[in-house]
Amino acid sequence: MESKGFYNKFESLPIEAQRQVLAFIDLLQKRYRSKSKKPSERKSIINKKFVGLWENRVDLKDSSLWIRNLRRKEWEKIGE
Repeated sequence: MESKGFYNKFESLPIEAQRQVLAFIDLLQKRYRSKSKKPSERKSIINKKFVGLWENRVDLKDSSLWIRNLRRKEWEKIGE
């Protein structure tokens, strides 16, 4: 696209329309910047402090059972 032609068209717009164009350009930049990230650019979370936080919790070995018991206790409170 020719820069001069675009700039002339942009300048011929009312101020509010120019703001909308700039907002749209910002939106497109954010959208395409996030899609262009390569997997190697993403930071690993493996060394974060929260990883393995519940590793030694015996009560969480079977997460389904833990949730089921938690719900049962809460439902009993509601029935009281």
